[in-house]
Amino acid sequence: MSDEQRDGVTLTNLDQPLFDGAEATKRDLVDYLDAVRDRILPVLRGRPLSVVRVRPGQEPFMQKNLPKYTPDFVSTTQVWAERSKREITYALCDDRRTLLWFANQRAVEYHVTLGLAGQLDRPTYLVLDLDPPEGAGFDVVVGAAKLVRRALADAGLTGAVKTSGSKGVHVFVPVSGHADDVAAATRALAARAERLDPELATTAFILDDRHGKVFLDSTRAHGATVVAAYSPRIRPSARVSFPLAWEDLDRVSPNDFTIRTAPGLLGDRDPWAEHLPAPQELPDELVAEGHTIPVARVQAMHEGKRRARAARNE
Repeated sequence: MSDEQRDGVTLTNLDQPLFDGAEATKRDLVDYLDAVRDRILPVLRGRPLSVVRVRPGQEPFMQKNLPKYTPDFVSTTQVWAERSKREITYALCDDRRTLLWFANQRAVEYHVTLGLAGQLDRPTYLVLDLDPPEGAGFDVVVGAAKLVRRALADAGLTGAVKTSGSKGVHVFVPVSGHADDVAAATRALAARAERLDPELATTAFILDDRHGKVFLDSTRAHGATVVAAYSPRIRPSARVSFPLAWEDLDRVSPNDFTIRTAPGLLGDRDPWAEHLPAPQELPDELVAEGHTIPVARVQAMHEGKRRARAARNE
C-alpha cells in the first residue's frame, strides 16, 4: 500500500515510477516538493500556473485550464486567452495543500507567468533564456550567461541566474515597468550581449540561422511563462531548475541538481531569494533601443513566409 495523507491531501500510487529515465518514483516527487515548499511556494504564489503532467504510459502534457475535479481549496484566477478566444481558469499555487495536490496529479514541471494575477501587464521579472546548440557542453552556455551579465552591468542592472533544469540557464532581472517596455528591454539586452561576442551567442530565432551558437531567447515576455526556480523537469534523472551564484556557474553541471540531490544541497538556505536583487527601473535608452528591434517570433514568421515564397519561385 503506497497511499497516505499529508495536510488533508490523499496521496496515491506513491511507489509508481515517475517517468522513463527519471530514476525516481512519484513518492520522490512528492517528498522533494514538500521538502522545498518554503522556497518554491514564494515563486509560485499569486502567479497563474501551468504544469506539465506525466501519466503512466502517456506522453507528458501541459495543463493550463484546471480540471472540473479540482478541489475547492485550490485558489484560481481567470485569464483571457487571445489565441483560443476564451477564459482559462488557472490555479494559483499559494499553499502547501495545493502543491501536494499537484504533486499527486503527477505535475512534474511548474511554469509561471512573469506578472502576478490581475497584473500581467506589469511583469515583475525580465527573463533571458539561454539555450545551447545541439551537442554543446554546459560551458558554452556559461560563456553566454557571462555576456548577458556584462550587458546588464553596462546598463546599470543586475540579475540572478539558475539552471533551466534542461540544458540551459535562465537570467532573471527583477524590474518595474509596463510589459511592452520590459519586452523591449529584454530584446535590447539580448542584442547587446550578442554584440559582445557574436561568435558565441545569437539572437536568431530560426534554428537554421543559429549556426551552432547559444540562442539568447528574448521572447519570454507578455503572456509567456518560464519554469520556476526549484521546479523539477521531465528530463533525465528528474533534474531541477536550481539557483546559482554567478561565480559557481563554472563549477557545476545541470546534472548535479535532481529531485534526489537538491534538498541536501540546499540545506536550510533559499539561494534564489538570496541572489535576487531588488526591483530595478529600466534605463530609458535600453527601452528605446529595444523598441527599434522587431519581436523575434513575428520577424521569424515573416522570414519563414519569405523563404517559402523564394523556394517556390526558384
